[in-house]
Amino acid sequence: MASVYLDACCFIYLVEGEASWRSAVEARLRGLDPTTRIVTSQLSRLECRMKPMRDGETALLTRYDALFAASRVGVLDLTASVVDRATHLRAKYAFKAPDALHLATAIDGGSVAFWTGDAALARCTEIPVVVLSGTP
Repeated sequence: MASVYLDACCFIYLVEGEASWRSAVEARLRGLDPTTRIVTSQLSRLECRMKPMRDGETALLTRYDALFAASRVGVLDLTASVVDRATHLRAKYAFKAPDALHLATAIDGGSVAFWTGDAALARCTEIPVVVLSGTP
């Protein structure tokens, strides 16, 4: 089964982003074949859940938890193989560690594309990077 990796920002856009960014992600998701799996990493869970937890926003935290637990969403672990690949990507492209970990997880997990709002990540040639835009 094919999978598309969503960077943490995509989940943030879906749950609490402004309408144009939320719409951009939703439109892409609607365009996917229904059998395509949506994957992300445990790092995305950390990035999305940290602010609501810190701020005591339990309703928002519950929304994130429900999204990550959805049947179509898979949350991949950060394995030693992912860390090794991330180290290579970070050295090659000078990406920040979290970005390299996201990309490495997508590549290691066999995703067919990596979705993000960060245009700088499109420099990665190891996986097709789809840069979402919140502008119409």
